[in-house]
Amino acid sequence: MARAISGVGRVTVFPLLHDWPDTYGVIAYTTTGHFGVDAVVGYVPLPEVPDVRLMDVAARHAAQTTEWVLCTGWSSRVVPKPGTLDLRDTEWSLEVDGSSTPGKVVYGHQQLHVGRMSLKDPELMPRVREVLHRRVGGPVSA
Repeated sequence: MARAISGVGRVTVFPLLHDWPDTYGVIAYTTTGHFGVDAVVGYVPLPEVPDVRLMDVAARHAAQTTEWVLCTGWSSRVVPKPGTLDLRDTEWSLEVDGSSTPGKVVYGHQQLHVGRMSLKDPELMPRVREVLHRRVGGPVSA
């Protein structure tokens, strides 16, 4: 059984092109630990989207995979794309695929955890799905 971590806080949800040229997934970024020193970046599972292995995606883009994932999560919050969700006081959990430590503190983070992210409130899922459909087309929930 995979290790899990959970928390309540600000969660940024955004689309990510993870398999060129046209396979997008939905990613969630949050922080935990004292002053948010641990970054938590996970894919939100949707039936119509293959699982997103973030460290594999990162390896296709940069030699320093931990830093690439940290940059992607952090920048999604600082410079959000249209359609990005900024959820406050949201209960979340992450089924951890892996954890890693950057070579130095990156964007205030000393640790990265990646995996499968769940948002406890089921009423948020239509909004999460909308993030994907606004990016790739398709039905947008009411």
